[in-house]
Amino acid sequence: MNNRNRISSVLLIALLGTIALVGCKKKEEPAPMATTPPPATTPAPAPAPMPAPMPAGASVSTVDLGSAVGADMKVSAPKTTFAPKDTIYVSIGTSTSDPAASVPSKLGAKWTHVDSNQTVSEDTRDVTLTGMGNTEFHIAKPDGWPTGKYKVDVMLDGNVVQTREFEVK
Repeated sequence: MNNRNRISSVLLIALLGTIALVGCKKKEEPAPMATTPPPATTPAPAPAPMPAPMPAGASVSTVDLGSAVGADMKVSAPKTTFAPKDTIYVSIGTSTSDPAASVPSKLGAKWTHVDSNQTVSEDTRDVTLTGMGNTEFHIAKPDGWPTGKYKVDVMLDGNVVQTREFEVK
């Protein structure tokens, strides 16, 4: 056999061997089909909006009557009976729901002689309340108050929030 036939035979055997190997190779199975679709990625729900802050409010916490107040606007000696020539003070203790907030308000005091049902005096003030504090109102009559029963209505923003009765003897 000559060289040429030998090379051709070797090539033919190599070619047949390659075809045989390819033909014998196990076929790969396709990846199984998923029976359920992958879960859809849904965005996380947006956080609930923060509630709007409630406006800070003010309230009247104490009401005291007396014939003198200190620098802190508090009655130094509370009492409910006065002499005719006394200056009569009412000290109104206030507080705000948020101690750091400034709350514009209107405080008032209406003084009434109960026996005659007559208004003696009425006064209101625009105030800005912050935290806890005191505001005073007073009435005076140099020639003296008529004896009898009186009351003072304390008002916050136009509404009577507390009433104190007192007497002049």
